[in-house]
Amino acid sequence: MAEKKKNRYGVWIVVILILLGLAGFGTGGLSGSIRNIGTVGEKDVSVADYQRTLNTQIRALSAQFGAPISFQQAQAFGIDRAALQQIILTRTLDNEAAQLGISAGDENVFARLRQIPQFQGAGGSFNRESYRFVLEQEGQSEVEFENTLREEMARTLLQGAVVGGVPAAEAYAEALVQYIGEQRSVTWATVDAEALTSPVPGATEADQQAYYDANPEAFTLPEARNITYVWLTPNMIQDQMTVSDVEIEQLYNDRIAEFVQPERRLVERLVYFDAAQAEAAREKLEAGEVTFEDLVEERGLGLSDIDLGDVDQASLGDAGDAVFAANPEDVVGPFNSGLGPALFRMNAILASQETTLEEATPALREELAADAAREVINDSTDQIIDLLAGGATMEDLAERTDMELGTISWTADMAEGIAAYEGFRQAAATVEEGAFAELNDLADGGVFALRLDSITPPTLQPLDDVREAVKDAWQIQARQDAVMAKAAEIAEGIELLTGFETVGLEPVIEPNLTRRSFVEGTPPDFNDQIFEMSVGEVRVLDAENRAIIVRLDDIAPPDPTSETTIAQREQLAQNAAAGIAQDIFDAYATSLQERTDVNINQTTVNAVNAQFQ
Repeated sequence: MAEKKKNRYGVWIVVILILLGLAGFGTGGLSGSIRNIGTVGEKDVSVADYQRTLNTQIRALSAQFGAPISFQQAQAFGIDRAALQQIILTRTLDNEAAQLGISAGDENVFARLRQIPQFQGAGGSFNRESYRFVLEQEGQSEVEFENTLREEMARTLLQGAVVGGVPAAEAYAEALVQYIGEQRSVTWATVDAEALTSPVPGATEADQQAYYDANPEAFTLPEARNITYVWLTPNMIQDQMTVSDVEIEQLYNDRIAEFVQPERRLVERLVYFDAAQAEAAREKLEAGEVTFEDLVEERGLGLSDIDLGDVDQASLGDAGDAVFAANPEDVVGPFNSGLGPALFRMNAILASQETTLEEATPALREELAADAAREVINDSTDQIIDLLAGGATMEDLAERTDMELGTISWTADMAEGIAAYEGFRQAAATVEEGAFAELNDLADGGVFALRLDSITPPTLQPLDDVREAVKDAWQIQARQDAVMAKAAEIAEGIELLTGFETVGLEPVIEPNLTRRSFVEGTPPDFNDQIFEMSVGEVRVLDAENRAIIVRLDDIAPPDPTSETTIAQREQLAQNAAAGIAQDIFDAYATSLQERTDVNINQTTVNAVNAQFQ
């Protein structure tokens, strides 16, 4: 009961917050003489109601995107039309409730008012001054707000009457639970090429031709896009760059921490809330009552949670001297840390490392040369773009710049040379014949441009060109056919009570499998197959390069008393009932709208929309 009250209060808190938030938003500028945008039956559709509904939907869409959206963006999503349809539906239900004589009395309306926290005073009771103040802020009168509450309550009664008689879909839920929770127990084993008693003969020319004819897609070259391109990467001109020793030394000194690293330790830190707890943990550890791992587990942590990685002495603060004086696996402390008193375990010593300037020079020189090459390429892009704008071809660019000319018969599976760059692959896949060439960037700082010369459609290769591939593919298929035949032969000797061992197989027993189970080492359709089988049935399944023999040993219904089954049944029944109720209400609402006169003044709607621009 408390939860229902909480939910009811929550609804009205949201309503009031929305009403307050709407003050001053999208409501100004419309003539005060225009109060309605139309009628639904005998009910007016007020400008204020439409504005509130529209603003609520805009805010919901903004929340969905994680950022405020403009009214123009909202219109692009059809939010204005959705808001209008929503308010028309609401007023249609209000009109029907009035026609049926459904109404909430003054006592019920006042009881609802008393439940709204914004209208309550310091003692929690209804405060008329608070009530009047909130409504004044919104620009509503008490009569208008109370009529809104009255219509809301009547509408709720009408909706409840429409869907209240929907029974729980127990039969439907039970059927689904039986389907989902039904269990199979199976025994299965693998048969592979080692079970064959004779080798598979090679493919004859007739076999090759038959396989080639039956599998043309395996020997068809994909569509190829024949492209001429020019490109320039830092690596192409890097050796031409001049790098001074002064630049190298400066870079070395700027990044000295990479090249000169002090002695470090691999450390774990276990933090406690206060020094007393840390001391008590230390005493238990020294007494041999617990291990360090036990202490970590007591805190509800894992070793990965307390791992500091490799650290230097200075970064450990107060614990630095003790940790660096400890032996591997020693625990020291407690010492103060940034998070509180902590024990520290030292796990390993990492010796100091120093890379001299002389040792680092080759790598630094290459890095600086690459940077210089990228700068040269960047400086040359304006010239290249101007040449392209002037009608220069790929060949012209190769002649007049440092760019290198190349051709490629590109397919989607290529990943070498320029095709290794994602930027080139995207451009190659979308370029059209005759398109104006553009300069594009490569991930390493290079640039390229390309031209599509022609497209070669998918082409079936002549048999003589792929004969070796045909032979290999036929051999693989022939071997698998032989394995499947051998498995079928073995399976004939397996019955319900026969042990798989008696036919030379190593069985795997899988009890209580459901349709959601996964059995490692079986083909993708394994579950589908076993749920089609009857008890005692044996099947041979194709597992690509081997065969699976499986026997269904038992079928069991789900346990009706298990918590999982009960929860599934209840959830499925609730979901089904809710879906049925929604369908019934949608049909009812559609019928109401079809027989209710709706008159909306689109000019007024447009005027309201204009206030949101």
